Amino acid sequence: MSSGKYNFPNDASESDRLDLQHNLWLLTLQGELGLSPKIKEPAKRVMDVGTGTGIWAIEYADLHPEAQVVGVDLSPIQPSLVPPNCVFEIDDLEKEWTWSEPFDFIFCRVMTGSFADMEKFVQNAYDNLEPGGYLEMQDLTYPIACDDGTLPPDCEVLRSGLLSIEASAKAGRAINLAPKYKTFLDKAGFVDVVEKRFRWPINEWPKDKHYKELGKWSYANINNGLEGLLLGLFTRFLGWSADEVRVFCSAMRKQLRDRSIHAYIPVYVVHGRKPLEEPASKA
Repeated sequence: MSSGKYNFPNDASESDRLDLQHNLWLLTLQGELGLSPKIKEPAKRVMDVGTGTGIWAIEYADLHPEAQVVGVDLSPIQPSLVPPNCVFEIDDLEKEWTWSEPFDFIFCRVMTGSFADMEKFVQNAYDNLEPGGYLEMQDLTYPIACDDGTLPPDCEVLRSGLLSIEASAKAGRAINLAPKYKTFLDKAGFVDVVEKRFRWPINEWPKDKHYKELGKWSYANINNGLEGLLLGLFTRFLGWSADEVRVFCSAMRKQLRDRSIHAYIPVYVVHGRKPLEEPASKA
């Protein structure tokens, strides 16, 4: 997608937040870069979609010296010092995919709101995988959830997600599609499709040690990116002024620190395999 269509920041502070978020994912997945078999199995040609700072691609390339890893993004914010088997390309994946060779693993993390047609992206991934190759999608969805009634219906924490859904719909780039990813993979022709659900507490409210630690990182992830994530959406598509967004964020930050609010961000990891033989209907 062209940079003018992108509604989220790509500056230095956002790069720092993306690296922080990478650690949040590692904590969520018990230190693993993903859940599909290709995380541990040998790979040949790997694409990291929306690579951002390139941190996932670099770590995967280090773990898989046998693989050629291609990180793709709209912005050239990746480091120059990278493993010899890792390269970065500036490309718009909403345009026609023109790769000369297929991949055996395509990885996509937190691309919610980045594609006008997520189903088409999944189909493009399928078409550019070799038989037996895997697609893995890691993402979060909105609105922020709560199971015990401690999230007031009129609070900014809840409204932020609902308003972001509304703004993203107007932008033509939905941010609440992660619950549909499994269906998208099934429809595209993937087999052995697996969906795993996780939760990112908004702060350290959980008693469980693991979830409390997740909450600490999750709070930092939200807090560090709040204005950047909401400013473009709310001013471009909801008609808010920048000052109105900042006042909203200030109120939301106060609630994010409130451990009596037991809220969390729903998180999804979905992966599937392209069959070794195309079904007759797709051949």
